[in-house]
Amino acid sequence: MSYQLTIEPLGQTLDVEDGQTILDAALRAGIYLPHACCHGLCGTCKIQVLDGEIDHGEASSFALMEYEREEGKALACCAMLESDVVIEAEVDEEPDARNLLVQDYGGTVTRIENLTPTIKGVWIELDAPIEFQAGQYINLKIPGEHGARAFSIASSPARAHEIELNVRHVPGGRGTGWVHEQLKAGERVQLAGPYGRFFVRRSAHDKEGLGYLFLAGGSGLSSPCSMVLELLESGCDKPITLINGARSREELYHHDEFTRLAAEHPNFTYVAALSSEPEGSGWSGARGFVHDAAKAHFGNDFRGHKAYLCGPPLMIEACITTLMQGRLFERDIYTEKFISAADAQQVRSPLFHRV
Repeated sequence: MSYQLTIEPLGQTLDVEDGQTILDAALRAGIYLPHACCHGLCGTCKIQVLDGEIDHGEASSFALMEYEREEGKALACCAMLESDVVIEAEVDEEPDARNLLVQDYGGTVTRIENLTPTIKGVWIELDAPIEFQAGQYINLKIPGEHGARAFSIASSPARAHEIELNVRHVPGGRGTGWVHEQLKAGERVQLAGPYGRFFVRRSAHDKEGLGYLFLAGGSGLSSPCSMVLELLESGCDKPITLINGARSREELYHHDEFTRLAAEHPNFTYVAALSSEPEGSGWSGARGFVHDAAKAHFGNDFRGHKAYLCGPPLMIEACITTLMQGRLFERDIYTEKFISAADAQQVRSPLFHRV
């Protein structure tokens, strides 16, 4: 059984299968609705139901209050149709967004490497190439009743047949635990994508002559890695700076590759910062947190750039504060709001709402 969903103000109607969420149906039709956690916890995907009946699914009572339900509001990531439905949603117009349709893919794991003691690199050869924008992510299906987990694509869009994922082991996490402890090279996997609104705004950079600033921490390097690779491969001549943070040298990965790229491309600068590296270890690079390294490198003046932030919530908070103190403001700062069920309760900046 299927119902029809009409999305206003677009006036576009699409078929929604039984048990399919509003968000999934929209993304598979190439219609981007704002979203973040996909667990019904953050409220980013809130919509207004104008007509028809829906099932709220597992929407949190904190993200969607009882009075909001009575007013006809719903969370697109959880809501399912029980009749033909008309909704009103905030549909962003992004000149650089390609609005690619979400599709299902099968693939074979070609190799798995220990990038750090807590992060594995997973390479998957797909049965059919995936078209995506650098910075986007996929949902990897976890065997059993554990659903799917979201992982950013670390490889360049030019490598459409084989994608790289960087997976940090989360203590107690069933999805990351499966990747780290059970998944082997040669196994078949299923995934869906591309998802997300984290990508470079090249038209704005070209129009305003702005440089690219990427701030990353831990496995948050995945998206900036893909974005930097694509920019360099495309012959971008604007200044590109990547500041990558880790606790120690053994937690710092792809360091040699970025060092090589910086030597090959005069417009690309790479700065690695270690926050807990022991003194006397031989590390000659920057020490401290990502925002400290950024402030030191730019002299606390970030004007002339657009910044792209990806990493742990507390890192992003500190970077936003530093950037704004250094005369870079909200319209020029983008973050990857990548919120898992475990992360949903962590602090997020009340000043910042970009996807």
